[in-house]
Amino acid sequence: MHMTLSRYLPILTWGRAYDRSAFGGDLIAALIVTVMLIPQSLAYALLAGLPPEAGLYASIAPIILYAFFGTSGALAVGPVAVVSLMTAAALGKIAEQGTMGYGVAALTLAGLSGVILLVMGVFRVGFLANFLSHPVISGFITASGIIIAASQLKHILGIDAQGHDLLELGLSLAEHLTETNPVTAVIGVFAVGFLFWVRKGLGPLLRRLGLGAGLADILVKTGPVMVVAGTTYAVWALSLTDRGVDVVGAVPRSLPPLTLPSVSPDLIGQLLLPALLISVIGFVESISVAQTLAAKTRQRIDPDQELIGLGAANVGAAFTGGFPVTGGFSRSVVNFDAGARTPAAGAFTAVGLAITALALTPLIFFLPKATLAATIIVAVLSLVDLSVLKRSWFYSKADFAAVLTTILATLALGVEVGVSAGVGLSILLHLYRSSKPHIAEVGQIPGTEHFRNVLRHDVITDPTVLTLRVDESLYFANARFLEDRIQNRVAGDPNIRHVILQCSAINEIDMSALESLEAINERLREMDVKLHLSEVKGPVMDRLEKQAFLHELTGEIFLSQYDAVRKTRLSHGGVGSGPPR
Repeated sequence: MHMTLSRYLPILTWGRAYDRSAFGGDLIAALIVTVMLIPQSLAYALLAGLPPEAGLYASIAPIILYAFFGTSGALAVGPVAVVSLMTAAALGKIAEQGTMGYGVAALTLAGLSGVILLVMGVFRVGFLANFLSHPVISGFITASGIIIAASQLKHILGIDAQGHDLLELGLSLAEHLTETNPVTAVIGVFAVGFLFWVRKGLGPLLRRLGLGAGLADILVKTGPVMVVAGTTYAVWALSLTDRGVDVVGAVPRSLPPLTLPSVSPDLIGQLLLPALLISVIGFVESISVAQTLAAKTRQRIDPDQELIGLGAANVGAAFTGGFPVTGGFSRSVVNFDAGARTPAAGAFTAVGLAITALALTPLIFFLPKATLAATIIVAVLSLVDLSVLKRSWFYSKADFAAVLTTILATLALGVEVGVSAGVGLSILLHLYRSSKPHIAEVGQIPGTEHFRNVLRHDVITDPTVLTLRVDESLYFANARFLEDRIQNRVAGDPNIRHVILQCSAINEIDMSALESLEAINERLREMDVKLHLSEVKGPVMDRLEKQAFLHELTGEIFLSQYDAVRKTRLSHGGVGSGPPR
């Protein structure tokens, strides 16, 4: 019972070893992340089309629940840019921003995402996330970063613009450009410039002034708080709301309320696909960050338990006024660098945010939305990586096609279509590549028992023995390709009396491939040619032994390719060597 509980409640494991040293590291990390998360949570709520307090609410209960169920000591869970954008894209098709229906849909989306993640974790199907290849993820995040930055220009300029893809946003921004509010634009441009300078120039400046690297890094991380405080004070002191500057306004002073997601079958049906995409994208982003940071301290991350932790966090968001959440890259890195040792750091962060929600929200009444937009723009532009196009072009044209398709589809058609197109193309390209596996004709390296491709090495071959190495598992999509390759090669060379399939790279043979092997065996029998197998892996042999194929095989099964070639040469009186190729 205890082992089962520990499996699903990691807090029972790390909690027993929790000590004063871990408490100190977690507390300091929580203070720094709390300061960083306040403007981020408000900004990402704005990006999701929700009131700013929703960002705070989505950062309290979810973090606490992850602390109980998650396995990463550094992962900082909460609203993130890409998931917030996907939330806005999904909800914008269902309800109008600012309406009660929009808020209920956000709760329902978080709840659905949580349930999907929990089911994936309980049934240990986290491997499904592997269908999102790294090029697709890179392309999707890059395109999403561009869309997010473009979507925030309306707040920077103080105009009204709508759209869920780059074309719509561009046309809408151009249409309303003449309505730009000069004061808002000054605040927005200043905030963007200041935040970029903080990232690049403040740290070196502080170190030149004699501050230690640690303290300088902490001050750099508080850059968003500085610009929030400065612009909020300026708007209040100069009464800039009278000049059309849009501000956050009144934010309720309260802890997250108890909320209920909708159980309407119609709404659930509309949100099911977006919830699935958000779940998988969020999990991939989160697990990548968690495993990268865990490797630095040799901690172990359980991907299936991470699914449960993120699922619980999203369910918590659904019942406490939030929206979908996941592990954030920048916050997690800050959390790790600040000394977080256990998931308790997240719980302490939640306490800090709860205090903020109760006591400090009146201070952000005059916070300009342009500042929050600047925070988002600076954060997401660091995610844009167009160099992935150049790298993938030189490494793999297929990966380049997947990246480019994902980027263009996301920019032109929106985030859901973009990631779906990228996943679909990746699967199709994988099927295409594996349907035409690399099949090498091999020969013996002189003086050794090793066999290599005759096109790449000077090897010894025998004109009566055809030896082929199949560098792929055999399944329905490539079985006929192997049939055709052997048929064409043997039919074109009447000297061949033996065909040896070197199976060292074959991990599986499905039923379709087995039937193809049986067909190959029969065709070769009719041509008076024997079929042999060598270096068959144990699990593959276990399955073959249950079938009639081995009994009907015209040749033999050999432990090594060398034994197969030596014996077949001897069987027809060969001298053991042939002309070098």
